[in-house]
Amino acid sequence: MRLLSLLCLLHRSATHTHSPSLFLRHHMATAAEPVGPSNTKLGWIGTGVMGRSMCSHLLKAGYTVTIYTRTQSKAESLLSMGARWAESPKSLASQSDVVFSIVGYPSDVRKVILDPASGALAGLRSGGVIIDMTTSDPSLAVEIASAASAAGCSSVDAPVSGGDRGARLASLSIFTGGDETLVTRLTPLLNHLGRVYHMGGPGKGQFCKLANQVTIASTMVGLCEGLIYAHKAGLDLSNYLNAISTGAAGSKSLDLYGNRILKRDFEAGFYVNHFVKDLGICLRECQNMGLALPGLALAQQLYLSLKAHGEGDLGTQALVLALERLNNVSLESGSSKSLSEGKN
Repeated sequence: MRLLSLLCLLHRSATHTHSPSLFLRHHMATAAEPVGPSNTKLGWIGTGVMGRSMCSHLLKAGYTVTIYTRTQSKAESLLSMGARWAESPKSLASQSDVVFSIVGYPSDVRKVILDPASGALAGLRSGGVIIDMTTSDPSLAVEIASAASAAGCSSVDAPVSGGDRGARLASLSIFTGGDETLVTRLTPLLNHLGRVYHMGGPGKGQFCKLANQVTIASTMVGLCEGLIYAHKAGLDLSNYLNAISTGAAGSKSLDLYGNRILKRDFEAGFYVNHFVKDLGICLRECQNMGLALPGLALAQQLYLSLKAHGEGDLGTQALVLALERLNNVSLESGSSKSLSEGKN
């Protein structure tokens, strides 16, 4: 009888649905031990402009990282740093305690995480964690959280802001949605990528990132329109940007992109294609909320015009091209010197 009771107890323990922080209790010597390279194996899906730099910080911190991306050649620099290669998200997750993803579109997120045959959740051990850093639909983040919970795992939506420079410098803003206790315990890991902000439950990290994109969209329109105006007025554009950068018109967008625009450097730190995707999600959410945001709608239309001209793979600073065409002007001859060194 005592043996039967023991067997029942073991069965209940094996089939118990894990709490959000159980991964940490399973894979740490003590509950107080922080997440670290000695007790946490990582998986990383997506090695684009942002993902490659972000993943490299975790490798440099000493973590064992298994990676997957659709084009293996894009992962060569990480493989040369010691990362391991997996043939699918499912295979990657089977070797990992925490799986990161940062891919292009919500459809990509759904495939790499939720696909029943090849997705990460299908391979993740009970108690594991998925951290999706893609800018995606808040409703999809909630769906992933529900599916992860049903599988005895957990998830955090954690989109980021800061562009390619923030990714390289590990200075990203990371907007997290999910269980607060879990996010707190994962923060030492996420700190290798930037600064962590907990915004609420599942999906709230995505809502924060979308509000961030609304702000950036109108800021970029203002930056580019100001340059067009200053050019038409005959101002030296480098001098103009230096002058306004320390006043009320100063902004992170000006600091990051002002000099690039003057140099006609439209290489992507964040693709126009992806920004159009983000703004489209914002507009759909506005419709769901009954919100009218005309500045957002205008910015989305201007960025769509870049796509129509085949410029979707340029960076978001290429917005100036749309406004140049609209006004039949070019800024190419409007600057005689570069913006000051501190504003790159």
